[in-house]
Amino acid sequence: MSTASTVTTTAADDRAGEVVLRAIDISKTYDVTRALKGVNFEVRRGQVTVLFGENGAGKSTLMKILSGVEKPTGGRLELDGEAVDLASTTDAVDRGISIIHQELNLCANLSVRDNIFIGRELRSRTGGIDFAREGEITRRLMERLEEPIRPTTLVQDLRVGQQQIVEIARALQTDTRILIMDEPTSALSATEVEVLFKVIRELTSQGVAIVYISHHLEEAIEIADHAVVFRDGELVATEEAANIDLSWVVRQMVGREADYDFRDAPREYGDVALSLQNVTVAELDTGRVAVNDVSLDVREGEIVCLYGLMGAGRTELMEAVAGRDPISGGRILLGGTDLGTTSVKDRIALGLGLVPEDRQRDGLVQMMSVGANMSLASLLSTVKNLFIQRRPERANIEKEIAEVRVKTSGPNALITSLSGGNQQKVVIGKMLLTAPKVLLLDEPTRGIDVGAKGEIFSLLFREAQKGLAVLYVTSEVGEALTASHRIVVMSRGRFVRELDPRTCTRDEVMAASGEHEPADDVPHGGTAADRPGGSPTGTVPTAVNADRNGAS
Repeated sequence: MSTASTVTTTAADDRAGEVVLRAIDISKTYDVTRALKGVNFEVRRGQVTVLFGENGAGKSTLMKILSGVEKPTGGRLELDGEAVDLASTTDAVDRGISIIHQELNLCANLSVRDNIFIGRELRSRTGGIDFAREGEITRRLMERLEEPIRPTTLVQDLRVGQQQIVEIARALQTDTRILIMDEPTSALSATEVEVLFKVIRELTSQGVAIVYISHHLEEAIEIADHAVVFRDGELVATEEAANIDLSWVVRQMVGREADYDFRDAPREYGDVALSLQNVTVAELDTGRVAVNDVSLDVREGEIVCLYGLMGAGRTELMEAVAGRDPISGGRILLGGTDLGTTSVKDRIALGLGLVPEDRQRDGLVQMMSVGANMSLASLLSTVKNLFIQRRPERANIEKEIAEVRVKTSGPNALITSLSGGNQQKVVIGKMLLTAPKVLLLDEPTRGIDVGAKGEIFSLLFREAQKGLAVLYVTSEVGEALTASHRIVVMSRGRFVRELDPRTCTRDEVMAASGEHEPADDVPHGGTAADRPGGSPTGTVPTAVNADRNGAS
């Protein structure tokens, strides 16, 4: 290391822990909804401050205020001890504050390079855009994040996890003093999370202050220096990371220990509702076989979890079953009816619905209200004499909002006013309003907090008791074990093993997927002690959530 680098690092270390950004009595009101209620919050140089809280607790709202996206209704901000008014995100970036948003904020029709430099293009001596220099910097950023993505690749051709990497690279490209990360790992694989954590530690060693939000609690505890908990728009607890554990976080977040575990729930299955028979799916653009000759029956009242590593073919299978992509071979039967080339619309009418992996792109219309989004797929059920009957429609919406427990000021609120987790609840509610016989869910709890996860799975198990068949994809092995009747492990396009969550261990599930070799000291079948019930959130109590594999 050079002398100059040593001096810079030492200076950063000497000032570590200093407050660089302070929010004082910050409040924020949307119509009648009080999102923040007099919050006092500090960001410290060279440290990672982790924010915990349920969806709608106010975390993302505060981060939008700190990064210039939103203006506070009341209170003030201080940067380096001086009052500051952030007029815009550009103003915040100019002052060294950058944010990685929870929802992807990329231009799908532009390249990776153009997304990273959009709005702050590099100029050549002649005044034109210096694409060569931008491309070289982009390439170095991708190398730093250990992601083999070409600078000229279109964002729309990347999987969700890779798009998240581009978001992170864009923030790293700026001269950032304060970096806000809102759910940066929600679509990343375990390896990608480890790389990101390495980058975070590099940044903090250089004096960069990190504000980090994540619903993956063990992961957040691992990276935290300081923990802050929000509940109902208020900051309710602060503590040094060395003094907290998972139980402390959950208690502060929801006021109780999280306790969802449905392995011992009654099992009463009916007839086969969905039957996959030797299904093969090939990618349309490359012809690569993503799903290879898989067969599966899901019965009425049964909840089946599809677990597998990134690239296993889970998402490709779900979208083919829903009718978004064609199958190359085999048959899909819904209650005995061969779906063949049936359209998505017709499959919904027959009783098959999909909650997609990317709620922003595929599940919601951003300019519409909560109610309009929720009723979108079931409008025909309220049509009479060619007109939509608004009273029945509104009754259905209000009932579903209560059923899935969406935190909103009402059906007329804009969908963009909701937190990411509440938006996901709207997508689930939208499909339940179609009265499905079979419900497909691709990563249904992505970006959802520990309390909301329990609510979502409670809802699914209640619907299953009424006869709904559920097939869902997850990349959290603890979730698979505590919230399913049966686990089907997928690897490299094939179903490789079927497991009973009442008797199998976390290690068995992960080993079957190829995630790691089974531990010698954990017997097959296991006991209650081996199973993930000891983790109140149903997630993996490891440093970086080894079971998290992002999008397929």
